[in-house]
Amino acid sequence: MDSTGRPKVRVGMVGGGEGAFIGQVHRQAMRLDGHIELVCGAFSRDPENNRRSGAALHLDPQRCYESWEALLAAEQARPADQRMELLVIVTPNHLHAPIAAAALQAGFHVFSEKPAALSLADMQQLAAIQADSGRWYGLAHTYQGYPMVWQARHMVQAGALGRLRKIFVEYPQGWLSEDQAGQGNKQAAWRGEPAQAGPSGCMGDIGVHAFNLAEFVSGQRIERLCADLGVHVAGRQLDDDGAVLFQTDGGASGVLIASQVCTGEENALTLRLYGERGGLEWRQEEPNSLIHRPLGEPLRVLRAGVDQRWLCDDALRRLRLPAGHPEGYLEAMANLYTDFATFIRLECTPAVPGIDAGLRGMAFIETVIASHHSDAKWTTFAATER
Repeated sequence: MDSTGRPKVRVGMVGGGEGAFIGQVHRQAMRLDGHIELVCGAFSRDPENNRRSGAALHLDPQRCYESWEALLAAEQARPADQRMELLVIVTPNHLHAPIAAAALQAGFHVFSEKPAALSLADMQQLAAIQADSGRWYGLAHTYQGYPMVWQARHMVQAGALGRLRKIFVEYPQGWLSEDQAGQGNKQAAWRGEPAQAGPSGCMGDIGVHAFNLAEFVSGQRIERLCADLGVHVAGRQLDDDGAVLFQTDGGASGVLIASQVCTGEENALTLRLYGERGGLEWRQEEPNSLIHRPLGEPLRVLRAGVDQRWLCDDALRRLRLPAGHPEGYLEAMANLYTDFATFIRLECTPAVPGIDAGLRGMAFIETVIASHHSDAKWTTFAATER
């Protein structure tokens, strides 16, 4: 039982074996609030890696499966009160949609790393499967788990900025400033391989996070854009840098920049919004602060903390500690898992990115690529109907 007296949600994982960064992050996050229990997995195609990974997690060896297909078949055959309920997918991109589709059809909820698929057409098929399955689907846009992101969204919706005019979102990293794949980095290698990563490198990996954050906080949808992609390290097949001008359905204009060759940068995702009555700024590397620039008044730095009564309910619900005690990436992802587990038990719509976010993300990637190859100034955003 969890702290609320409800049974813990039983979870399986595909991918994330020994040596994989993001799988360990997911496992740490799902344990944080005590609502989830990892019961099975298919962690690696390498049998020894899979065995060692399961042993390190103290799992029943019989529930450490050799493949995701074997996992789904065996778990589906277990009694309802013992089988996995939610499958977490932390594989390279090309497996996200096939595994998610099979899991949904087998009767399991799904929580997947992004992007949700390799094409918008595949994503639309997955959306149809999810609708027919009656199961929940969540997407790991972790930055939506930060309390101050929800506070910013609340302030925009409440009219604190007035009508939005300008949106700037940037995501600079520096980890691919050199040929990491050529130096044996497996994470860099598959991200640079179109068959595994998809049609875009940098924009598909981190640009889609920036896009999702901009739409989520602003409450507006990008309608058309003008994009330029680049490759700065010789031998790469996919973009490692890009910039996008965009216009929204609410009349705002904006700039999105994503790059993995900004030497010296770590993970500097930053969002700035400006309206008739003020501006807001949030930086992922300083997530407990939200800068508010009201028109005609001094700048304010709003700080997170459970004792801050001015915070909106959505932000407060995602906080754990008093002001001055930093909460970060693991806590943000834990918020997504807690929301998902709670809503599985209560059978109501989860407040986590889902199928619609997957559709929008794939439409963004394909529209950026189309714009990059077009001579037209503006490219209309790809349709995202299911």
